[in-house]
Amino acid sequence: MVTKEPTKKNTTVKAPKAPRAAKAKVAAKTAVKVMPKGENIQQILRIRVRAYEHKVLDASVKQILDTALRFDAKVLGPIPLPTEIKKYTVNRASFVYKNIREQFEMRTHKRLLDILNPSAKIIEALTNMSLPSGVNIDVKMI
Repeated sequence: MVTKEPTKKNTTVKAPKAPRAAKAKVAAKTAVKVMPKGENIQQILRIRVRAYEHKVLDASVKQILDTALRFDAKVLGPIPLPTEIKKYTVNRASFVYKNIREQFEMRTHKRLLDILNPSAKIIEALTNMSLPSGVNIDVKMI
């Protein structure tokens, strides 16, 4: 009678990877500067930037930050806002494969920047700045 011995495989246990959302939260916490409690804030320039591609969005936010920091402005952010996802479901065919559907989605990535007590030079520099196409900017004075 022949008996087979169970073979042992080299198994390595890998640590689970952190989800992308957790990495984004860590990056957001390190990027945000907190203002001291005693500082007097009269005006806030709130800039909300949106784009379909996150790489183009991050490049344009970096350009805005560089422009604001060149004039010694105090900046809070960039704060990543939740990604807006629009899903569309369409029929693949109209007759024979009527029950088969395709799904498409559009992701809109968003970032938020606050500039505290902006001067006229900062506002002028931000209005004259040229950003890539596909980047939408909303600016509000609070």
